[in-house]
Amino acid sequence: MIHKILLGIMTLFLLAGCMYPAEQRNQEQVNPDVQLEVVQHAVDLYREQYNGALPIVTKDNDTPLYQKYIIDFAELRESGFIQMIPATAFENGGTYQYVLVDVETNPTVKVLDLHLADELRGYEQRLIIYRDEHTYPPFGEKIENNIYALDHEKLHLDAPPTVTSPYSNEMLPVYITSNGDLLVDYRMDLYQVLQEEDVSYQEGEDIRSILVKNHPVVPAYSIPFTIKADEPVFAPEIEEEW
Repeated sequence: MIHKILLGIMTLFLLAGCMYPAEQRNQEQVNPDVQLEVVQHAVDLYREQYNGALPIVTKDNDTPLYQKYIIDFAELRESGFIQMIPATAFENGGTYQYVLVDVETNPTVKVLDLHLADELRGYEQRLIIYRDEHTYPPFGEKIENNIYALDHEKLHLDAPPTVTSPYSNEMLPVYITSNGDLLVDYRMDLYQVLQEEDVSYQEGEDIRSILVKNHPVVPAYSIPFTIKADEPVFAPEIEEEW
């Protein structure tokens, strides 16, 4: 009986988002107190019912950490733990992909901002066109071991590629790895949070978790960062793990 009541409450929350006009829903911001909370409760109920299993889409082992554990809304619906997909979810026409972080100790619902993915996709398309003719990416200045700036002129860009930060709305640089993968430089956001928060990290620790501690969005399309001389730096040598 309690389970049915909870499902009813969850449905009312999610239906509220679905009743918005389409253009308003596209502008809707993630509300941690409503949609994330509802999905978190559904995930918790699922884990309790299935002995700790997680309702996630299976991804390759080499998938970047913050893009790896995508919530399987079809599984949650079929199992009866959720009746409506959030209005902000990609699966319902929204602009966020719901994911899990800290899956080993405290699985927590967060979101990946698909606006960021769209911006990166434009650069990816230019890279594909360039590599079709030149084979290798247009590597520019070396930023860190195996991380390079892009020669934006060879990609017919007016300026070096950037994307809009989901945390500060500042423009963040986009770099490329020696493997040809694009990544976002979150050092500006990390530095700002480190200045504002009373936290202590050691060199060699991945500090990206500070961005999701009090924010619903994950730092997608990134590699580990650590702290060095009180400054955030790329740390490609750190193995991604919770």
